[in-house]
Amino acid sequence: MSAKLSTFSTEVLGALRCPICRSPLAASAESLRCQNPECGTAFPWVEGVPILLNESRSLFSIDFYARRTVSQDAPANSSLKARLRKFIPSNSKNVLGARNFQKYTDLLLQRGKMPRVLVVGGKNEGEGFNVLLSSVPPIELVETDVVFGPRTMLICDSHDLPFADNFFDGVIVQAVLEHVVDPFRCVEEIFRVLQPAGLVYAETPFIQQVHEGRYDFTRFTDLGHRRLFRRFEELASGPVCGTGMALAWSYRHFLVSLSESRWLSNLLDTFARFTSFFLTWFDRRSIKNSGSFDAASAYYFLGKKSDSVLSDRELIKLYRGRM
Repeated sequence: MSAKLSTFSTEVLGALRCPICRSPLAASAESLRCQNPECGTAFPWVEGVPILLNESRSLFSIDFYARRTVSQDAPANSSLKARLRKFIPSNSKNVLGARNFQKYTDLLLQRGKMPRVLVVGGKNEGEGFNVLLSSVPPIELVETDVVFGPRTMLICDSHDLPFADNFFDGVIVQAVLEHVVDPFRCVEEIFRVLQPAGLVYAETPFIQQVHEGRYDFTRFTDLGHRRLFRRFEELASGPVCGTGMALAWSYRHFLVSLSESRWLSNLLDTFARFTSFFLTWFDRRSIKNSGSFDAASAYYFLGKKSDSVLSDRELIKLYRGRM
């Protein structure tokens, strides 16, 4: 059995399901095979990472991963770029991420000694995520993505999560739902795999320009984000990245748009970062103001799985902006 697969607990291995028909899977040295005789699909792993995709409903193919290795996924000059970026100020600031993750962690630990959490889009450690990693007692994490990364344990598409119903204590989906073609279906899948009263934490952008190129599809207002999670009881929500960051991003992309030249665009991008990073400093002061609910860079939602559904008439009563 793959060394990577062996990092999963027995319970998680037992909860893996075929992403096509949701039948149990059997592990061998070559693959995970669906036990439904009418399906029988074999899902390989690449360099120890299981590839569990429903290809008929995904942008990605199993063959893409079979031809691509973890080592190929990172550009050769990535370490050089990372070193250079240390000298360029960031014009991004997640103001409440660490605080929100602390609250999420506290709520999770109330459910038991080692709650089990699915991370959707977890190839890298997100802002504030270290709070979960340093939790005592520990939290069992199952970290998934559609790309290889330092934390990717399993490749899957969030439109068809390869897990049993009602299995996880919590799900984290941070800066992911803008990159899926059908965020409503993905949230339905999150709902399905959560235990009763299971906890979800999401962060999704509103005023942010395209990132991840062609894999960028959707933005949400504060109310739009709440409606996305209408089958969940709200515990907390609101802006997580403020209006200063929204302005800094818009300014940077305005400058970059002035030139078709790649080297000049890169120069303008660097200039914009050096001349706008300070705008995010204002967000700590303004993040809870009513104006931020209309113009934030990103919103968060913390909630728990519920038996009731928020109606649209009730939804519009929740507006907190100043328009």
